Amino acid sequence: MQKTKLTVRIPQEVLDNFRQYAKEKNTTMTSLIEAYLRRVPHQDLPADAPITRRLSGILSQQVNIEDYKEHLVEKYGS
Repeated sequence: MQKTKLTVRIPQEVLDNFRQYAKEKNTTMTSLIEAYLRRVPHQDLPADAPITRRLSGILSQQVNIEDYKEHLVEKYGS
């Protein structure tokens, strides 16, 4: 995979904290930034978000919005 140089401007204090965090985790700032950027979901793929993947498939296919509204009324009252 081709690598590209990136220039960003951030406050020195933020950079210092980030540098220290990378050192404590025994990794590089580049690795941390790359890992974070890989997790940023694409706008056209919201179903790929981590929370969606974790929750996917836990409800029955027959559940609908009316069931959810009924659940809320039972739980919290009308």
